[in-house]
Amino acid sequence: MKWLMYYLIVVNLLTWIIYGIDKWKAKRRAWRIPERTLLLLAAAGGCTGALAGMLMFRHKTRKLKFMIGVPVIFVVESIFFVYIFLKL
Repeated sequence: MKWLMYYLIVVNLLTWIIYGIDKWKAKRRAWRIPERTLLLLAAAGGCTGALAGMLMFRHKTRKLKFMIGVPVIFVVESIFFVYIFLKL
């Protein structure tokens, strides 16, 4: 169970940082991180970091697939991880 908690902390922190980097790159019109990568990080357990990044950096908040997709992933992952934590 500890490994799962560590994993979630690391993946969410990493996701938050990557959303920030992508926003920074967007402001400078530099090479961007693909949207697919951002969504895959959210789906890999980093949905809290993705939501925090979206809100803190005001990033991807106009994109429908992010405004709907990330919260849906959050709900699904929350249910899954609560189930896992209760079973372990």
